[in-house]
Amino acid sequence: MSDTGVVLTDIRKSFGSLEVIHGIDLKITEGSFVVFVGPSGCGKSTLLRMIAGLEEVTDGEIEIKGRNVTDLDPSDRGIAMVFQSYALYPHMSVRENLAFGLKMARTPEAEIEARVKAASAILKIDPLLERRPGQLSGGQRQRVAIGRAIVRKPEVFLFDEPLSNLDAELRVSMRIEIARLHRELGNTMIYVTHDQTEAMTLADMIVVLRDGRIEQTGSPREIYENPANLFVAGFIGSPRMNLLIGQWIGNGKVRIGQTEMSISVASESLRPGAQVSFGIRPEHLVVSAQAAEGFDARVDFFEYLGGTQYLYCQLADGQPITAEHRGAEPIEAGSTVRLSSENDKRRLFDGEGRRVI
Repeated sequence: MSDTGVVLTDIRKSFGSLEVIHGIDLKITEGSFVVFVGPSGCGKSTLLRMIAGLEEVTDGEIEIKGRNVTDLDPSDRGIAMVFQSYALYPHMSVRENLAFGLKMARTPEAEIEARVKAASAILKIDPLLERRPGQLSGGQRQRVAIGRAIVRKPEVFLFDEPLSNLDAELRVSMRIEIARLHRELGNTMIYVTHDQTEAMTLADMIVVLRDGRIEQTGSPREIYENPANLFVAGFIGSPRMNLLIGQWIGNGKVRIGQTEMSISVASESLRPGAQVSFGIRPEHLVVSAQAAEGFDARVDFFEYLGGTQYLYCQLADGQPITAEHRGAEPIEAGSTVRLSSENDKRRLFDGEGRRVI
């Protein structure tokens, strides 16, 4: 058996003369948890709907476990989808909602009962089986929607922003539930979200999309620590990576305003005087008055979050820079700080926005 769960080959989607998905190639390992993430309108939901068969593919092929499913109906693809709206039948009990799809497929009653029982045990919704959706909280309704997918025993689960209707606290607990569900079931799961925190906490592999194209794929750690370009660097992370416009001097040096910073890169592609972007994450900046190399910045605003303080600062040339401060001494707005970092935490991007390795 192939270890490839889903393969997309040169997938394109057009609405009339407007192409919105531009030749996407992607291999998803069987049993992995893959998250499509990107800003609104980047094509992530359209791509998911094409995998589900809810959106027609203009060009290219979709394979699920070695089968070409490009032209198959959704019911024949071995998938189950959980939508942003719970899409439960309000006049049916939870038990009836879970069983409905199986009854339509003429599944034997004994098997329906066994599958409903197993799904309700996994999701801990046994006490809710006789209630109707209107008697449930948002989190409970989402559990039922996921249970309706589980009873189908799909090869691939597809989630389309399933937590966006929940409040912040409930989103955290449901993220944990979905991660636990993946560990227990072991199915391939493809999850769409615009929330990069969900992407970072759930995914084995993140697919970052922009304007119908893949910008980068990789593990959460790889995407976070080694972004391929300026877009990924700025999109993944909260607060976002500091991206400071500077000038390449040569000999491993960048000038930002009046400050020179060292950076270890293979810079044969850069000419002295070329515009570059210098990237450093807030948590990699340290407040240190004794640092030999660093940025002098004025603190405009700060956020106190208990063990962490975020400093929103401005350099002498007006560029903003954010630092995460975990020191015992509070730092007030209006003060001037010196921000330093370790060389290996610094990232460089050329004038086209590409990472310089």
